Amino acid sequence: LTAPPSFAPSTPKSTATPLPPEALTSTPSTLTTTTTVIGSSTPTSTTSSTSSPTPTYTTTLPTPGSTTKTTTSGPTPSVSTAPTTTVGTEISTPGTISATVTTPATSPASTSPVSTTTSGTTPTQSFTTTSGTTSSSFITINASTTSTTFKTLPPSSATTSGPTILLLLSSVSASPHTLSFQTQQGESWLLCNCTKAICIEDNIVQLVPIICNPPPKPTCTNGLSPVPVIDEDGCCWHWECDCYCTGWGDPHYMTFDGLYYSYQGNCTYVLVEEINKQVDNFGVYIDNYHCDSRDVVSCPRTLIVRHETQEVRLKTAQPNTLQVEVTVNNQKVALPYKKFGVSIYQSGINSVVEIPELKMNVTYNGLSFSIRLPYSLFGNNTQGQCGTCNNNTADDCVLPNGNIAENCETMADHWQVVDPSKPQCSPGLVPTGSPSTTPVQPCKESSICELLLGSVFEPCHAFVQPDKYYAACVFDSCVLPNLDLECSSLQIYAAICADQGACIDWRKHTDGVCPHECPSGKEYRACGPVKEITCKSSGQNDTSTKQVEGCFCPNGTMLYDSGVDVCVKTCGCVGVDMIPREFGEQFTVDCKDCICLEGEHGIVCEPHVCDQKKVTCDGEGFYEVTEVNPEDSCCPLFTCKCNTSLCTAKAPKCSLGFEVYSYIPSGQCCPVYQCVPKGVCVHENAEFLPNSSVFVDKCQNCICTNDVNISTQLNVISCEHVPCNTECQAGYELKPVTGECCGKCVQTKCIIHTTDNSELVLSPGDFKNDPQNNCTIYSCVEIHKQLIASTSEITCPAFNEDSCKPGTISFLPNGCCKTCAPLDSSTPCAVRHREDFIVYKGCRSVDRVNLTECEGSCGTFSLYSAEANSMDHSCSCCREAETTEKYVVLKCPGGHSLSHKYISVDSCTCKDTECSRPRSSELQSNNENVTVTTSNPI
Repeated sequence: LTAPPSFAPSTPKSTATPLPPEALTSTPSTLTTTTTVIGSSTPTSTTSSTSSPTPTYTTTLPTPGSTTKTTTSGPTPSVSTAPTTTVGTEISTPGTISATVTTPATSPASTSPVSTTTSGTTPTQSFTTTSGTTSSSFITINASTTSTTFKTLPPSSATTSGPTILLLLSSVSASPHTLSFQTQQGESWLLCNCTKAICIEDNIVQLVPIICNPPPKPTCTNGLSPVPVIDEDGCCWHWECDCYCTGWGDPHYMTFDGLYYSYQGNCTYVLVEEINKQVDNFGVYIDNYHCDSRDVVSCPRTLIVRHETQEVRLKTAQPNTLQVEVTVNNQKVALPYKKFGVSIYQSGINSVVEIPELKMNVTYNGLSFSIRLPYSLFGNNTQGQCGTCNNNTADDCVLPNGNIAENCETMADHWQVVDPSKPQCSPGLVPTGSPSTTPVQPCKESSICELLLGSVFEPCHAFVQPDKYYAACVFDSCVLPNLDLECSSLQIYAAICADQGACIDWRKHTDGVCPHECPSGKEYRACGPVKEITCKSSGQNDTSTKQVEGCFCPNGTMLYDSGVDVCVKTCGCVGVDMIPREFGEQFTVDCKDCICLEGEHGIVCEPHVCDQKKVTCDGEGFYEVTEVNPEDSCCPLFTCKCNTSLCTAKAPKCSLGFEVYSYIPSGQCCPVYQCVPKGVCVHENAEFLPNSSVFVDKCQNCICTNDVNISTQLNVISCEHVPCNTECQAGYELKPVTGECCGKCVQTKCIIHTTDNSELVLSPGDFKNDPQNNCTIYSCVEIHKQLIASTSEITCPAFNEDSCKPGTISFLPNGCCKTCAPLDSSTPCAVRHREDFIVYKGCRSVDRVNLTECEGSCGTFSLYSAEANSMDHSCSCCREAETTEKYVVLKCPGGHSLSHKYISVDSCTCKDTECSRPRSSELQSNNENVTVTTSNPI
C-alpha cells in the first residue's frame, strides 16, 4: 500500500471522466495478495486461490530501503499510478514478508473473512509517522507473525460507486522489529491501477476503485473546442481550453482568449512570456515592419522563439510571400531540425516549431502565425501582446506593470523590446497611432471578403465565427488595396477551421487573387496531412486527423523523406542528384557507377571505368588537350590543339609607322612574322592617321596627308604658320609669351578716366594734373606687378585775400593753392581742423577723417650783423605741442582691409628751429597738405 505524503486525504476532482465501466466489475473472484520487502535473504510466501477468475490490483508501499508490493490477479484496466512518498526511519535489517489472501468466490457482498497468516524469519526495525493527534489506527507489519484479512464489500458501502475491498491487519504477536505507519480514520490515498485506499478503523483499510464521472464540456472564449486532458492521477480526464494566439495581415491579433485587435507598430515586441518564470529563457517575439509606402500599417517579418540555449528565427524571405527562412542561433538550418528539445519541420505552407516538453506548437508562413500552449502548463501565467491565457478576455490587455490598459492597441506598444537592428525603436516612446480605415472616397471592400460569410466557409461557421476575420479582411482591402493582404484573413480562418476539423478549399473561389504556386513535382491541396507520409514513415501509424493546406506529392506518389523533398512512385533510393531510383536500378553520378539496393546503405557506388585511346602531338606549338565527351561525360576525349605561346619564334618589334604581319603556313602551328607600313604619319614617337591634325608646335597648323615618302615609306606631314594679332589698344603693349606662338597684349600703363570722361594714359611713376583742375593730380604706380591708378586732391590752406598786401596774391608752384605777402598783423600759431581721406600704400579710408594741423606765424626775422659781417637769422616754427595716435580702417584695392595708425594734433606752439635755406620740397610741404585718393586698381 502506498501512503500519500503526510497522509493527507486526497480530494476527488469533480471534472473527472470515468474509465470504461467494464474494467471495474464485481464478479466473484479469488484475491491473491503478495507483500514483499526487498533485500531478504530468506523470503517466505504463502498462496491460496480458488478456481474462479479474479481481478488483479497492484499497489506499492515504498519504505526507506525496502519495497512492499501487493498484487491481485484478474482482468483490470492497465492505468499508470502517480508516484508518492512515505516518511519513516530506515530499516536496519532487510527482510522479506509475503502474504497471500483468498476471498470466497461466492458473492462480492460476502462479509465472512478468510484469513491467512504468513511468517518471516528476519526481524525488522520499526518506523512510525507522527501525523495526526485524534482517533487513529496503526497499520503494522510484524516480522514474526502477522494476520492479514481481506473483505469484499458491496458497492453500496463505498463512498464511490464500484466494488470495495477491506484489508484487515492485526498483530498476532509482538516483535522487537516491526514496520508501522499511522493514519487517521477516514484518511485516503491513491494506490496504483486507479484504486484508492481509505482508512476505516482498527487497522481496516478499504480499497475503492476510482470511478470517473463525465465532466461538462466548457465553452472556450477563443471560439475553439476544448481538449480532453488526463488528470495527474492518470485515471480520469477533464476539459481544458488551450491557449491559442494568432496574428495575420497588417497585422491583426487574436489573443489567447479570443480578443481581436489590430496594431501597426514596426518594432520588435513580446508575443508571450511567462509571468512567473518556470522555463529558462522562454518567450515568443515578433518583428514587424512597415509594409506600405506611407509607413501607415505594418506586417510581420520575423517570428522569434526562445527556449533555453536556442533562439529560432522564422523570417519572411520576401515581403508578402509564403517563403520562410529558418535560423537557429543565427545559423541557417535545414528542415526537419531537432536538437535540445526543439523540433522544427515543414507542415504544408507553415514552418512549425514544437517543444514537446512544453506541449508547445508555433507556426509561421510569412503572412500569419499561431501559438498554441497547453492550459495545464501556461494557464494564468502568460503576458505579452497575446494576453493572459485564462479563458477571460477582460484581462487580455494587461501591461508589463500588471495594470489593464483601456484597449489592446495601447497595451501592445508597452511590450516593445530592445532590438539592435532597429535603432529607431526604443521602449517608452510615444505610442503608435492606429491608421484611419476611412479612405478619402467611400471604400468598397474586396469581393473575396464576402467569401468568409458565404457558402464557401459555411461548413466552418458552426465551429468558429467569421465576423472578426471578415472585419480584418475589410480593413486590409480598404487600407492596402494593392497588396492583396486580405488573402491572409481567409488563410488564417481556413487554418483555424482545419484545426477544428472543417477543411475549406477556398483559394479556387478567389478568381486568382489568392493563388498558391507549387514547385515542379508537387500539387496544391487545401486539405493535406499535417505530416506527409514518407518512405521512412509509411510503416508508422499516424493518428492525427488534422489537415493543413500546402504543396504535397501527387496521388500515386509519396515523399521520400522529410529531409529529402522528392516525390517517388516507389520507395527506392534518392542520391545527391535528388533523382528517385528504383531498387536494382544502375546509374552513373559524379563519375561513379552506382546501383540502388534495398537495405540500410541504399546506393552503392564504384569508380567509373573509361576505355580511352592515347594520342601523340608532334610539331612545334601543338599540345594535348582534354575535351568533354558528349557520349560519356566521365570519360574525356584527348585531342591535339595548337598554342602559339609554345612557339620559339617571337614576333619582331617594329618601328613606329610599321606593324607586324603574321601568317601560319598550312599544316603548321607557329606563325611567320614581318614588318609592313601602316600608312600613317610619325612625329615625336607618335602615329597619326591620314587627314588627322598633327601637333608640331604652337606656331604651326599641321596635318597628316595621304602622300607617302618613298624612302621612309611613311606618310608626309604638311604644316602652315598660325596667324597672330599684332595690334594692341592704348595702354597695352604686345609682348612675347613663353611657350606661345603669338605675343600677348599686356597692359603696361594706367588708363585713367578724367572728370570730363577723357582717357589719360600714364606710365608707372608718372604724375599729371587734371587739364581742367590743377588741384587734381593723377598718378600711376606699380605694386607687386599690379598697376594702380591714383587720384590725388590737393587741399589748400585757408587763404584770406584781405590779409594780403595788395598785388602780392599768386599761386604756389603746385598751381592750385594761392599765397600772398601778409600784412603786418600776423595769424597766431594754432590748431586747424579739416576733413579728408587718408591714403596709405594704395589703401584709402572709407569716409573722410577729421585731421588736425598747426598753422600760424611765429617770430622769424633776418638782419645784418656788423660784428659778424653776415646775416643773423632767427627762425621760429608753428609746430605741434601735444599729439595723439589714432586708428582708422583703410580699404585696399585687393578687397581686404588694413588698420592704419595716424597722428592727430591736440595743441600747437611756436618752437625755435635752425634757419637754413628752404628747399623746394620743404617749402611745398609747409604751404600745402596733400591727401591722395586711390582708385582704379588694375
